[in-house]
Amino acid sequence: MKIFHGTIEIAGQMGILSGEQKKRGHLAAGYNIFHSYLGYKDHLVNTNPDEIQKTHKHIVNFFDQFHFHYATSLLPDYQDLEIIKHKGKKMIMHHWGNDIRFHDRARVHNPYVYTGDSPANEVIHHRLTQISRYVDEAIVQDYEVYAYAQPYYKKVHVVPISIDLTPIVPFYPKNDVKRPLILHAPTNPEFKGTMAIEAAIQELQKSYSFEYRRIQHLNHEEAIRLYREADLIVDQIRCGSYGLLSVEAMALGKPVIAYIRNDIVAQFPSQLPIMNANPDNVLTAIQSFLENPALRVERGLQGREYAEKYHAKEVVVDRLEQIYDNLPS
Repeated sequence: MKIFHGTIEIAGQMGILSGEQKKRGHLAAGYNIFHSYLGYKDHLVNTNPDEIQKTHKHIVNFFDQFHFHYATSLLPDYQDLEIIKHKGKKMIMHHWGNDIRFHDRARVHNPYVYTGDSPANEVIHHRLTQISRYVDEAIVQDYEVYAYAQPYYKKVHVVPISIDLTPIVPFYPKNDVKRPLILHAPTNPEFKGTMAIEAAIQELQKSYSFEYRRIQHLNHEEAIRLYREADLIVDQIRCGSYGLLSVEAMALGKPVIAYIRNDIVAQFPSQLPIMNANPDNVLTAIQSFLENPALRVERGLQGREYAEKYHAKEVVVDRLEQIYDNLPS
């Protein structure tokens, strides 16, 4: 199978999925037009919108499975989707959150959510309407995103974030650490709830001995090296679900704090070891890990097991292959 991923790389996902698909004998590549300090490059063709548009005919003719990401396609106004559809080739759209997180709907179940990174509701609606004229099915990473996509597509699949565990050796917390290290790595502080996290940290530093670091503006490889040193990682506490940082932290054997919306907690596997906390109670959550080193070890061990069972690229691509096989052409 010749698999096209494009055109925006979110959290290294196009590269991870392409790499595993190539390992299985497929010809797969991620065409990426979004370039950031994170520096993702594995299994990617890093390009730009002009080059994509110039070569779109070759791309359309060459590939037979199109896995689009983040509400994007090859041409403006999704003109390529009709062409691909008429050629009888398979397509699916992978939504990641901010591309379809309607502002008003997000607040129905989540008073903490920040949607400043999402387009206007009218723009999201227009894009989803245009895409779903030609693309029948979509993928989302969890049920926080599912509700935004579901009204537009004939079928929406929930496929967890993928991670390559091969190079990730777990570094579990130790019981006897005198000054545990807490890390937080916000790509967007408002989205992640950094202000509330750091207010809690400052308050706790009055009574507890620990070190805190905010990790920002480092490429992905450098950030992972620093995550290894952590005894606790605090991820996003406003969104209503966990992101790549939580998955990487679990893979490294670290306990994690993130906010999972109450109405979707039951949709996740019961073994999810993430400590659930929002801006109102994140201080208490951090405090529980500071006071109980054994809890840090326990959640770290559980996190690695969870990452292996649900987020390993092999597991995710198994699921993708089933989805691809059953897509309409």
